[in-house]
Amino acid sequence: MSTKKPPARNKKKFLINRELSWLVFNDDVIEEAVSPRHPLLERLRYLAISASNLDEFYMVRVAGLLALAQNSTATSVVDDNHPRNQLEAIDQKARSLLNKQQRYLTTVLDELKKHAIEVHDATSLMKTEGEHVQKLTQRFEDMIFPVLTPMTLDPAHPFPFIPNRGVVLALSVRSRDKVDKDLLIPIPDSLPRFVSLTLGAKLVFVPIESMIEQFLTRLLPGATLQGGGLLRLLRDSDVEIEDDAEDLMRSFENLLKRRRRGSIIRLTMQPRIPSSLRATILSALDYAPEHVIDIAGFIGLDRVAEIVEAGPEKLKYKKHTSRFPERILEYNGNIFDAVRYKDILVHHPYESFDVVVKFVQQAADDAKVVSIKQTLYRTSKDSPIVRALVDAAESGKSVTALIELRARFDEEANIKWARDLERAGVQVCYGFMSLKTHCKISLIARKEDNHVRSYVHFGTGNYHPVTAKVYTDLSLFTADAAL
Repeated sequence: MSTKKPPARNKKKFLINRELSWLVFNDDVIEEAVSPRHPLLERLRYLAISASNLDEFYMVRVAGLLALAQNSTATSVVDDNHPRNQLEAIDQKARSLLNKQQRYLTTVLDELKKHAIEVHDATSLMKTEGEHVQKLTQRFEDMIFPVLTPMTLDPAHPFPFIPNRGVVLALSVRSRDKVDKDLLIPIPDSLPRFVSLTLGAKLVFVPIESMIEQFLTRLLPGATLQGGGLLRLLRDSDVEIEDDAEDLMRSFENLLKRRRRGSIIRLTMQPRIPSSLRATILSALDYAPEHVIDIAGFIGLDRVAEIVEAGPEKLKYKKHTSRFPERILEYNGNIFDAVRYKDILVHHPYESFDVVVKFVQQAADDAKVVSIKQTLYRTSKDSPIVRALVDAAESGKSVTALIELRARFDEEANIKWARDLERAGVQVCYGFMSLKTHCKISLIARKEDNHVRSYVHFGTGNYHPVTAKVYTDLSLFTADAAL
């Protein structure tokens, strides 16, 4: 019998690069936009989701690779791939995905026309007669004009700062005295990207940048447009907290300011921007021309979600009605009585997240409850959980909240919640420097028959009533003393 060993196999060639694997996943998300299984507006929503995903990928993962690429010896632990090689592969794949998004957007918008939902530029609408001319003019005057600030690009004016995810209209104009000027008009994030109009049986969406170009003389009397287009940039958002930070809250506030002004990770531009203006912008931003991504179509694709939200319900998924746990109803809605009888396991979103909200709200209102302890990782903008904790503290209960500040892109919201809770008298803490608190727990102590009984909620999801209608999670309510 031969004792010869089989040849050694290179295991690393069977491994898939993490970053490229993620881009393949996002490609799958984009493909859902042309799947006939989904309602039309949901297909548009998939495009918006894929665009938001790709933005975050650049702001965090690509930003990290760019930092590593500065180290000539850095390689991937998994496949010995140098960051520069990964960045080249990512750029090639990402450009392909961005082009696919634009193609699929055209496909979906063409199909939406069959349902009387259309996207038009302001110029084409203003050329026709009708009440929409007055409507468009009024919308510009009321919504858009008051918040715009044109900024001239010349030696007397410094180049304006463009924030992360900032969208800017770059224009070349000729003034009434025949002088050519370049200018930037930042489009505030507070403005919608689309102005919606109901024109007879049609629902029409007008991109805000076309509104600005159409009414340019309102901003610059006597000026004529020579050319221009949109640009949008992403900045490094991969913040890291120092282990020796003395004040965690202050450190995060400083990091968020740095994130807003982080280095540019991706710059997309419409190719119709005049070449001289384009060169001026790139020089001011110190950005290499070969790294610019040209998009002839719609820039900032995540904002097409506005069309989805404003569109008719018949073109979206049928709304799911969650059931409320029956045993709690059997106890007249008293969650403490129902849990004391037996543990309750709730399956979201098939069963309503309202039971979790009511658990905290009942604790806040119940005179027998003496303390509430709560972890918060992510929650909604107008959180009923946070409101209940504030009410409980103001009514004299002992309330403690552990808020995890390291919830990517929700750090600012969490800082606000922390400040609001502290003002109401809640004891707020931030966990441990070396660990990330990702557990979701609510612990309530209640006086019953001369002793204190503890009730607890364990959740696999966040205390977020909006995402709880979409994500699949479990909630366990129990009065088990050991738990």
